[in-house]
Amino acid sequence: MIERLNTNTWLKRFELNEFPEPEIVDLKYPVLLCHGYGAIASLVKPSPLYDVALLLRSHNVLTFAPNIVPYAKIETRAKSWVKLIKELTDDLPGGKVNIVAHSMGGLDMRYALSKLDIARNVSSLTTVSTPHHGTSLAELTLKTPEAIRDKLADFLDWMGDRIYPHTKSDSVASAAQLTRQYVTETFNPTIPNVDDIPYYSYTSAVGKGTNEPIRVIARYQNKHIYENEGPNDGMVSVESATWGEHISTYNLSHLEQMNMRIKDDRQHLFQQFWLDVIKMLEEKGH
Repeated sequence: MIERLNTNTWLKRFELNEFPEPEIVDLKYPVLLCHGYGAIASLVKPSPLYDVALLLRSHNVLTFAPNIVPYAKIETRAKSWVKLIKELTDDLPGGKVNIVAHSMGGLDMRYALSKLDIARNVSSLTTVSTPHHGTSLAELTLKTPEAIRDKLADFLDWMGDRIYPHTKSDSVASAAQLTRQYVTETFNPTIPNVDDIPYYSYTSAVGKGTNEPIRVIARYQNKHIYENEGPNDGMVSVESATWGEHISTYNLSHLEQMNMRIKDDRQHLFQQFWLDVIKMLEEKGH
């Protein structure tokens, strides 16, 4: 038995790296992470992007992942982000932050930059799986029979009001702002990009149309979006998430991007994705 053991292969796993510490990334300005629609992640961690913040801090990047109202219209959420940005930049050298916004958070920040006079405090906006052209998943949700939809909305608003009592939740109105018709016909025409602010975007695709796995519970919505919009991460399509300078398409589901429901063998994908985001910002001089 011992003769058949390949000791070289077995001992290889114990080989020491010369520098085992996380790679250092040197950004000019700190990072503010803006979360999207919903409160599920907030039930199991301090904030939806808390794990991302800790990961980026391990790479020497000062990162903040605060909470705002989980279910509210873009205009309301944007005002909350602006308040937090002003609080942060008042105490930070340089007076600016790099915004990295996930999902609906990207629409919030596009609105804030365009309408709320916050551009002077922002070095860059990077969006991750943001529905810049809406999502058919929102339309599917709104087509739920009224009796069921109202009960679900009551529950979401009740939960939202309790985990974030500072601002009234409105799950139906906010979901309506994520439909393709609203974003493309109402939001985009009135929310232009701000000059001198670079807009970067990352997209993601798993499941249908790819060779990447997706959880069974998300396969129906993944298939629905694929049939209407093409490859997607289970909530937002690649096509919809493309805005400004498109950097890359990754293979993480919408929840995996937040380190939710991710298997151990895919943890390295989560870590590498976020490292790539901040290295891109470093290369761009932010």
